[in-house]
Amino acid sequence: MTRRAILLVLDGVGAGAAHDAERYGDVGSDTLGNVARAVGGLHLPALAALGLGNATRIQGVPPVDAPQAAFGTMQPRSAGKDSTTGHWELAGLELARAFPTYPRGFPTDLVDAISARIGRPLIGNVVGSGTAVIDTFAAMQRETGGIILYTSADSVFQLAAHEGVVPLEELYAVCATARAMLVAPHDVSRVIARPYLGEPGHFVRTANRRDYSLEAPGETLVDALAVAGIRRDGVGKVDDLFAGRHLSARHTASNAEGIAAIRQWLETAPDGFLFANLVDFDQLYGHRNDVIGFAGALAEFDRALPTLRAALREDDLLCITADHGNDPTTPSTDHARERVPVLITGARVRPAPVGERETFADLGATIADWLGVSFRGSGRSFLPSLLTA
Repeated sequence: MTRRAILLVLDGVGAGAAHDAERYGDVGSDTLGNVARAVGGLHLPALAALGLGNATRIQGVPPVDAPQAAFGTMQPRSAGKDSTTGHWELAGLELARAFPTYPRGFPTDLVDAISARIGRPLIGNVVGSGTAVIDTFAAMQRETGGIILYTSADSVFQLAAHEGVVPLEELYAVCATARAMLVAPHDVSRVIARPYLGEPGHFVRTANRRDYSLEAPGETLVDALAVAGIRRDGVGKVDDLFAGRHLSARHTASNAEGIAAIRQWLETAPDGFLFANLVDFDQLYGHRNDVIGFAGALAEFDRALPTLRAALREDDLLCITADHGNDPTTPSTDHARERVPVLITGARVRPAPVGERETFADLGATIADWLGVSFRGSGRSFLPSLLTA
């Protein structure tokens, strides 16, 4: 089979509060809609042509009479609103229990046990934005040789260290040790290495971030494709989110680098599945409440989108979606419980609405169907409604 499928995740680009947003404190979150209103309207002609404005209301991105893609939205059904949960649900695996979070920091006995195992003190143990936490604790980190521990509203155990104080490979080893120790009931979604460089007032997080996720507790689309012998490639942090199980990825330092890697795959891969994540929307702009930066990243992707579409072959299915929201216009700097847009294009796709899907897993089921694999996970394939006669 020479068919290819591309699942492209615009990290954090939500399309309005989910039905159960109130349970998560996210009523009023609408990443695309609120960013557009805050900047006086977005100009996204390539996404508009596909039907983004038909899928959800966005100032400056009106509905078009003849969309060039199938379009709609998807509601999250898993418990939680973090990247791991969102990507697993896209791959057909839903979670009934949310990963644990630590709004007052991690228990002292847990922190002490990990510190004793790694041979360095863990300092901080606070909830906060990564850049602010580094500014606050960098001097202590240099003086003590410790590692800064912090978390957020998401289920993350983040470890930050200056690369000149803690060598990068040691930081990775520390994260791997913490990952092995963080089991139930402290089975956080991700342990994240957050290396940085610079001097006081000028600290910069480097591109050497690495995520250590739990292994998915059930079968995913990626697993099913592996069993079927179908090629699987990744761009961005996707392999980390699946704990490297049946998926490797080219890690990228920016959306621009990620887009270039996607384009290279489109131009060279003979067949198979590409799982790609563009993280700048979330990491650089959503978590920092940078509305202008977020709008700029959307415009950057929109400018590149025609080059990706031009590289598509007759038997390609390009699916553009998101994993959660991260509305930079709200007081929170954390993820938001939002529905996500879905745009599906390809030479054999019939441009038409796919409605509002009840779960992200429907997209994974549809991709499996396209690639000739029986896996459906928790979703229902809507491939028949996509295809032209």
